[in-house]
Formats: sequence, C-alpha cells, structure tokens
Amino acid sequence: MKNPFLARASSFDAGAINATIQRALASAGLDTTAGPMHDVTETIRRALAAGGLAESAPRFDGNTVIDVAARIVPNGEAHPVAWEHKPSRKEVPQRPGSFDTHQFSNDAGSRAYKVYVPAGASDAPRPMMVMLHGCTQSADDFAAGTQMNRLADEHGFVVVYPEQTSHANASKCWNWFKPQDQARGAGEPSLIAGIVREVAQRHDADPRRIYVAGLSAGAAMAVVLGETYPEVFAGVGAHSGLPYGSAHDIPSAMAAMKGGRSGMPGLKNIPGAAGAPSRKAVQAVPLIVFHGDRDHTVQHTNGAHIEQQARDAHGAQAGAADLHVSTLSGVSSGGRRFSRTVYTDPAGQARIESWTLHGAGHAWSGGHASGSYTDGIGPDASAEMVRFFMALPSAGSA
Repeated sequence: MKNPFLARASSFDAGAINATIQRALASAGLDTTAGPMHDVTETIRRALAAGGLAESAPRFDGNTVIDVAARIVPNGEAHPVAWEHKPSRKEVPQRPGSFDTHQFSNDAGSRAYKVYVPAGASDAPRPMMVMLHGCTQSADDFAAGTQMNRLADEHGFVVVYPEQTSHANASKCWNWFKPQDQARGAGEPSLIAGIVREVAQRHDADPRRIYVAGLSAGAAMAVVLGETYPEVFAGVGAHSGLPYGSAHDIPSAMAAMKGGRSGMPGLKNIPGAAGAPSRKAVQAVPLIVFHGDRDHTVQHTNGAHIEQQARDAHGAQAGAADLHVSTLSGVSSGGRRFSRTVYTDPAGQARIESWTLHGAGHAWSGGHASGSYTDGIGPDASAEMVRFFMALPSAGSA
C-alpha cells in the first residue's frame, strides 16, 4: 500500500496549519495582533518559513477571515434515504428589501445591529429571525454566507443581525463562556434580548414567532438565549455550537470546544443564572441542531450535548409524554451524506431536530461562498432551520 503521507506531500498546505491555529485562538477570544499571542503566532510563522513554507503561510492579523472547507468521507452506508434540499445559489441576488444599521444600549453596554425587512406590506405581524455570527464575522458577512435575507423574501419574515464588538471580544466572538454573559438580565443576553424587543416593536413583529440561530460562538449564545429568555424565543437553531453552561472562562471554553466539560463553579453566584452545575435540565424551547462530524474546532460531541439538554428539559416538564424518535440518512444535492434525528410529541409536532453532517467541518452547511465559514456542499441549514421554525405553533410572548 502507498504511503498516504508521501502521496500527499506535494499538496501540503501550510496555510491550513495557520488557519487551524487562528480558528482556535479566535474562538477563545484571544487577540493575535499584540501581546503574547502575537509573539506566539510570529514564532509559528518563522518556524514555517525556516522549513521552506513561507510562501503558503499567511501572517496572522486582526483582519484575517478564515473560510473553512469541509471534507467528505464515506460512512459505509449502502442505501441512504433520499432527502430533498435546495442547492446553494451560485450568485447572490440583489435584495429588494431594506437592510439598515441601528444601535442599542442598556446597562450592559451598547451593540450595533442590522435589520433586513422584506419589501411590501404585510397583512399580519411578521415572524422574526435573529442571526448571531461566529468569531471574526460581521453582520454583513453572516448575512451573505447564510443567505437568510433571501429566505426572508420568500417567507416574509424580518431578520436581525446583532453584531459583536472587538472591544467586548478581540476576535468579535460572543462571550458565551463568561458567567455574566450566561444569565438573564445581564451581559450580552440582555443586550440581544433588548435588541429583539426594540425591533419587534418598531416593525410590528409577531412576539410569538421570534427565533434565534447562530454559528459557533453565535450558536452557543443562541443556546444561552433559549435558556435565559424562553418567553422571548420560540425556537433555537445551533450550528456547530456548544451546550449551555459548558464553560466559565477561556481555558474551560477551550476544553469544552474539544469535547471536555469543567462545570460552572462561577455561575451559581450570578443572580438569575439557570445553569448551576447540579442542574440537569434546561428550558424546553424547540431546537434544531447542525454539526459536522469532522469539526475539529468545536467537536461534534457538543452538538450531541445540546440535543441531550433539550431532551432532558422536555422530560423534566410536568406531565410531559415521551417523545417519539425517528432517524433517517440521506445525501444533499451537493453530495454531502447526513443523518437526521427528529423528536416529536404525541401530536406529531417536532420539538427537537438534530443533523449530523458526515465529513463536514466547522462551517455553515449550504452557505454561500461570499461569506466566511461556509460549506456550499449542503444540506442547506438556513432553509431547514426556516422550515423547522415556521412549522412550530406560535408560542412565547415578548
């Protein structure tokens, strides 16, 4: 058998090494533009240069945006069940609606956000989708990558893109791992909830049909919001994220991303916190999860933990009946194999939906190449999240 390392030597890409290191540092909220982390990255760059790899090894800087390409690996399944998905658009169409920037402030600080409103009048209050970007991303970047504005045109909902600041986090990550940012009425959850209420009032959105979704750190914060503001959010979408209460500082966040758990010793002292280490269940908000099983930035086990938290929460509800579980496998139009597990209540309503993307890395499934952290192979996570949310019965009140 040929040596696989020798076979691939000619296509070795030092840039991939840099990208992997930069993703880990950015996800932890570490600044590589100055201080100790700058020295570390410069040392790595010089080491690569010494090995003759300087041309393919880009420098790390504060403007670096990493586009993660996922790999496809066979899973040995002979007859996957077909599942329909829309192929990703090759060109980004012009949006006919408005896409405006606003600012919101409260006692926890201030954040900018963008709002997309589809063109045309609506006879009834519109649903609202809140989209939380990942590390190093912006509202515009995330809108381009997920193509959620296009879906808003098709389905008639408002889209809100809160934007993290480099002042709050050097890599513009949502601070899902800080105890003060995992509690109701405090920190970033209060800022995002405040933005949602402001937009809902301004645009006459339906307070019973407000949903939140995110990627990576944004997905982790979406899960936090489902736990801390369950009366505001009628559904949560988590793509490549982490479960509630995974960490309490940067070291424990890094451990959680790699699949470890350190508990939340700092959270129990925060007023309004709902995720003390002894608690096993969280709010039973409808949930849809996407996660690649070749995600080496946020391990796939995190998606399984998010799913388990939702199952525990449902089971803890007084009088809750067992959920019916069904699983199918399929292939997206782009060739991605996936497994999809759905948990439905006795009335047949889906409460939890979990997608494992076989061979996929840390990127938005079905996303457009005009945005960072996208994987155009599919399935289309944006379309599937909208389908899941729009099928939910109206719930909650802002």
